[in-house]
Amino acid sequence: MAAIERKFTLQVPSSTENLALIREFVTSIGRQATLSEEEINNLELAVDEACANVIEHAYGHDITKDVSVRATFDDEKLKISVIDEGRGFDPAKINQKSVDELIHERRSGGLGIRLIKTLMDEVSYEIEPGEKNELHMTKLIKK
Repeated sequence: MAAIERKFTLQVPSSTENLALIREFVTSIGRQATLSEEEINNLELAVDEACANVIEHAYGHDITKDVSVRATFDDEKLKISVIDEGRGFDPAKINQKSVDELIHERRSGGLGIRLIKTLMDEVSYEIEPGEKNELHMTKLIKK
């Protein structure tokens, strides 16, 4: 019998006040997908970082814009997508400085994508500048 895929979506205004709501949504999905508490914490941190980046960098704190978080899971994997219509950027074209360089320059940014890639099993992007940006993150479910 084929596994049943479950789908959920949360759409909220682009405001840091909604990050707690997004974390609760992701935690609930992680529990339904039977992730461990450590995996749920990592998932929550990755999605929080992605949404904070959208709010700050893609929308410049414009609360008239929306951030969408779409989640699907089955018995094998949990996929989370963070979707926005803000200024997109291609992380593959950004010069990723080493952590030592960032510390030396005392920069507070530049660690988000690196953190997300560390916490998730797969990360990919779909970028249509000015139209739609999607960050896809996958966590494999280990039973």
